[in-house]
Amino acid sequence: MSYKSLFTAVTDPELQQKTLAQAADLAAQYDAHLDVLCLGVDASQTGYYFAGANAVVMQEAMARASEDAKALEASTTAFLSKTEIRWSCDAAMAQIGDLGRLVATHARFSDLVVLPKPYGARRGSEQEAVIEGAMFAGQTPVLVMPQAAQAQGAPKRVVVAWNEGSEALRAVRSSLPILKSAERVSIVVVDPPVHGPNRSDPGGPLSQYLSRHGVKVEIEVLAKSLPRVSDVLLRYATDSSADMLVMGAYGHSRFREAILGGATRDMLEQATLPVFMAH
Repeated sequence: MSYKSLFTAVTDPELQQKTLAQAADLAAQYDAHLDVLCLGVDASQTGYYFAGANAVVMQEAMARASEDAKALEASTTAFLSKTEIRWSCDAAMAQIGDLGRLVATHARFSDLVVLPKPYGARRGSEQEAVIEGAMFAGQTPVLVMPQAAQAQGAPKRVVVAWNEGSEALRAVRSSLPILKSAERVSIVVVDPPVHGPNRSDPGGPLSQYLSRHGVKVEIEVLAKSLPRVSDVLLRYATDSSADMLVMGAYGHSRFREAILGGATRDMLEQATLPVFMAH
């Protein structure tokens, strides 16, 4: 198995060129087709209509979003025309409340979605809606790329965040092409439960599963020596010079993570290396 159909969505002109460059680099490395969706987003309201809405104002907002989509499409076409990869580009306008559904419709027939980090300076709420639409409704793994990160189709050193959860297992299975080509894969277990079914061998069954696929794997059991699990994972990834982190996304509800925080949101805010996520 390999990734033969990649997808990305662009909504912000400031993030567009770097995101396209990263996605195009991966498409070239995998000999894959890249599908790009250029989105003009009407963020003026969360529903289609509301009481007392001025039809002229609403029409202007939608027209502006449509113009933004066309501008993104034109610059995307100009950029990708200079590459040697196979690609296609579509433009669409969406209101913020319907953004996830639209992204999912395009992402669900892709092997992998490549997107920028949704949180940080000058990031709009549409970035979060795009990544969640791809993972939840689209049921497609997402490779989250920090702006400064280099796209690597075959990273040498990969860290797998393992917590026995179904999300983590799906991320591992979805990332098998990457794991099999890596020189070294570390299964990192942070504070394993003392009464869990694998308490005497944390990460052991996963290690056996990956070894049968020819993955060169090792297990690291770490104490939660920092306030957040994401801090422990990122410090280990940095200390071990990892090229990519693989993890399950949103083991808790999105609402809980938005209000109380969680490893997924923390990682999406802080990561400085590519993060492969699946739900």
